[in-house]
Amino acid sequence: MSSIKLILRNNKIDKAGEAPLYLRVIKDRKTKFISLSLKLKPNEWDEDKQKVKKNHSNSARLNAYISQKVADAKGEIADLERRNLSTSARKLKEAIKGKPLTNFFKYSYNRCEKQKDTLAFSTYRAYKTYLKKFENFVGHSDLMFEDITVTTLKDYASYCSSKLGNSNTTINFSLKIMNIMFKEAQREDLIPIDLFPFNKFAVKKEKSKRCYLNAEQFQSFMDLEVSNQYKAQIIKDMFIFSVFAGGLRFGDVIELKWKNYDKNAGRITKIIRKTGRQHSVKIGQKAIDILENYRHKDQKQEDIIFPFANIDDVYFTDKEHRSLLTGRAIALSYLYLKKMGKKLELPFSLSFHISRHTFATRALNNGMRIEHVSKLMDHSDIGITQVYAKIISSELDNAVDKYIN
Repeated sequence: MSSIKLILRNNKIDKAGEAPLYLRVIKDRKTKFISLSLKLKPNEWDEDKQKVKKNHSNSARLNAYISQKVADAKGEIADLERRNLSTSARKLKEAIKGKPLTNFFKYSYNRCEKQKDTLAFSTYRAYKTYLKKFENFVGHSDLMFEDITVTTLKDYASYCSSKLGNSNTTINFSLKIMNIMFKEAQREDLIPIDLFPFNKFAVKKEKSKRCYLNAEQFQSFMDLEVSNQYKAQIIKDMFIFSVFAGGLRFGDVIELKWKNYDKNAGRITKIIRKTGRQHSVKIGQKAIDILENYRHKDQKQEDIIFPFANIDDVYFTDKEHRSLLTGRAIALSYLYLKKMGKKLELPFSLSFHISRHTFATRALNNGMRIEHVSKLMDHSDIGITQVYAKIISSELDNAVDKYIN
């Protein structure tokens, strides 16, 4: 014989003080739990009467729902036992649920490991970090996909904002990773398609603001005198080079080799680290002048042009090593550039990526067609580049308001 009972699992109380409600199936002294995708506070559940107490605002509706679930489960068990006397607790659970429950954390961490070789190491590390953050919020790892409801997402977003001080951008990224895991599990037919709480909850996106140096600020930056000690001059040269070289990203500039530079054609050709696409861009005279300042007579084609990071052979073969080295170099570049920005009294913190934004806005201001700017920046979609066009339009509107009104 088998038995079925409703159990409020008080050992799984979440940050909101609520515990999940399960159907407990016992067969041959083996126990299985089936999630009802409901959470209640302990004082809202009557264990003896197996009902939601009236102090819950939706007690009548929830009790009707629970009664139907229990009746359905008992009917499934009765039918299954009539057909097969050797039915186990696991089979009873699968019959009631339709398919076995999938643990969210076990699946998600395993998915990360399977994709480790295809993801950028920084992305792989970010996935695991944000999953661990969610696990810390839940307080345990025994969480099924079915346990993650709209309420769970709301509580988690509130926790990230109020307790951790996360911005909406950070919260959205954390939810995005969970969203991805849901979709992957659905593709593998491990959870039903209709089990997707993200359709009913979203965190408001913050307006992205792309900072850049205007013509006057950029000229002041180029004229700024910095110490030749350490690496301040190198990062300054790299920043200026990027502005005159199609807005090349930091990761591509630090690993730039002489073999990537065709002096006669005034062109840089290399595989872009982020996209994996080969990219060829004609660079400006100022960029050429900077490169020539770093040329020396004993230099080889395989040598790195800008000696800012200690790039070795392992950098090009080990993703984890490359990610760690690049991360340290970015942090160092930010320290130098932030000091330069303060000297120039810029209204924002100067970082290397602003060189990319500066290239785009300068190019558009000088009349370059947006599709050409998009191509030079190696954007996958011209829609990404149109953000810079909006910046230029906004500047024009401000100019009209200031000088014509």
